[in-house]
Amino acid sequence: MNKLVLTITAAGLLAGCTAGPDFVRPAAPAFSNYDRDDSEPAPAAGSGGTSLAVIGAGQSLPAQWWELLQAPALPAVLDQVVAANQTLAAARATLAQAQEGIVQARSTWFPVLSVGASAGRSISGNGGNQYSYRPASNATNQFSLGPQISYTFDIAGQTARTVEQAKANAENQHYQLAAAYLTLTSSAVTQAITLATSQKLLATTENLIKNDEKNLELVQKSFRIGTAAQTDVLTAQSQLENDRTQLPALRQQISVARHALAVLVGQAPSQWRTPDFDFDSFKMPATLPVSLPSELVHQRPDILSAEALLHADSAAIGIAAAQLYPSLTLSLSDSYQSTLVNTLFNTANRLLSASTSGNWTLFQGGALASQKRAAVDAYDAQLATYKQTVLTAFGQVADALRAIDNDTESLRLAQNAMAISSTSLRLQRASYSAGKSNVLLLLSAENAYAQASMNLVRVQGQRLQNCVLLFAALGGGWESSKEIGRQPPATAQ
Repeated sequence: MNKLVLTITAAGLLAGCTAGPDFVRPAAPAFSNYDRDDSEPAPAAGSGGTSLAVIGAGQSLPAQWWELLQAPALPAVLDQVVAANQTLAAARATLAQAQEGIVQARSTWFPVLSVGASAGRSISGNGGNQYSYRPASNATNQFSLGPQISYTFDIAGQTARTVEQAKANAENQHYQLAAAYLTLTSSAVTQAITLATSQKLLATTENLIKNDEKNLELVQKSFRIGTAAQTDVLTAQSQLENDRTQLPALRQQISVARHALAVLVGQAPSQWRTPDFDFDSFKMPATLPVSLPSELVHQRPDILSAEALLHADSAAIGIAAAQLYPSLTLSLSDSYQSTLVNTLFNTANRLLSASTSGNWTLFQGGALASQKRAAVDAYDAQLATYKQTVLTAFGQVADALRAIDNDTESLRLAQNAMAISSTSLRLQRASYSAGKSNVLLLLSAENAYAQASMNLVRVQGQRLQNCVLLFAALGGGWESSKEIGRQPPATAQ
């Protein structure tokens, strides 16, 4: 029996051909720039200083790209996101389900082996009258037991294309997992930067309010001794209240960022303690790794997912084409049949049978041909979707590169404004102490310095956010991550 099974399997594999087109991976773009104006590397100012980072064209991101930002508290948080996030857990389970689909598709390459058993009793001679007396001598028992084996030859390659489609669907789910990994990790880093920036702004605003309170006391004292007008007091009070209005919004931003981080690590906000993120610990990388467009199409998970779906639609054309060909099934059975149980396994009662059956649908109102045309249309639609996904990715990288380039100018201007306001404040304090300036000029200088300080923090925070956007647009280095892996396990064979 084992030799027979092997013979049938080998015959089926040798007899098969594969209908439909073989999938050809879309060609990678030949150009090397993301923007018509980016032929020269765009500089990016370093965090908290004037140092510059350069674009490392053709370089790949590391798996833990967030470590390039040098914030000590980040790696532990990202480890929790990868380990406990429920969206990632759902994506992993969906991938496992898709991999089981490959096993199911492959099963039709093998014979179906089963064991059948039956027991029956028949009575003859009743003349067609079901109520007539049936003598016991007319009753006959029938017992049967034995294995059956059947094999459907993959003549047109329908099974091969079905397996190919299942593999492509599993690849799609693998890239969906990678996309979820990229989205969640970049979201966690973004929230951490938002939290650190808001905390820095809150601390700066609180210091500003303390200065406002001291200035108000100073103006009130001057008013009492007649060296300041009541309008000066009202101006100082207005400045204090205006600065206080910034506190609720900043506290809300901090709360939202903390809550978002808790959810990302798979915890309820009330059950997770947010680590301390020091804004000044975040640094722009000295070099920003930027892969070429020809590399990006093989790195971004959304592009690879669209390509996997395109592959699945290509296989679907073959499945539809295979239905235009005949099918052939070979069946064998080796059973024992007897009217008595105790003689069932006698050699004389053994029955070996073999049969073949074939089917070829020659006409079905054009349905089969229509199914093939529809499969081709689905492929064309997915091809357009793939191309649009690639274009969107290129646009996102170009936007991020241009944003970082513009951030350099913003930082330079913010640093200049900070230096000017600092000098102005120093001179106004000296002038006020010498009695050569009034309190309103001092208040104005202090407010300008505080606003310049907060604007510098905002610019630095925005630069860090744009750095994260760039790394996410480049695919986030997921292909070298041990948590995701470059190739789906089920298709790596």
